[in-house]
Amino acid sequence: MKSLILVRHAKSSWNEPLGDKKRPLTDEGKSAIKKVGQIAQGLINDSFDIWCSSAVRATETALIFCDSVGIASSKIQFKDNLYTFCERELENLIKQCQNDVDNLILFGHNEAITNFVNKFGDETIFNVPTAGLVFLQFDVKNWENINKGKTIKKIFPKEI
Repeated sequence: MKSLILVRHAKSSWNEPLGDKKRPLTDEGKSAIKKVGQIAQGLINDSFDIWCSSAVRATETALIFCDSVGIASSKIQFKDNLYTFCERELENLIKQCQNDVDNLILFGHNEAITNFVNKFGDETIFNVPTAGLVFLQFDVKNWENINKGKTIKKIFPKEI
């Protein structure tokens, strides 16, 4: 059994003239991901590996989330190739996960996340919002064999 939690970065700021990868979170975004993390505490334990896009908004999201659920931020593996908006690229990266990892949390970006959860989950989600979390499970032993799984839980800030 493989468990995958995908978290879209929280709301980021467009107020500064920064490149896309350097945009920080807004105060609203920080508050939203903290709440999502608090709700997600019961789903997550130290067995999860954590991957995160190297974009500032994803990094800040992952740090706040980990603090909220009580996981050491030192577990976060920052990956430049997670700075993608393409579901196919995201899928290929996830399928390369080491098979001794059963539980993975991934912090990334839309459209990749929404398209991925719709392809691999059993619920249609129109849009995974900023700071949104979707928990999927797959009845496989190897990441490269993931296919249609089960949507276990969704946590969206506006529903809290």
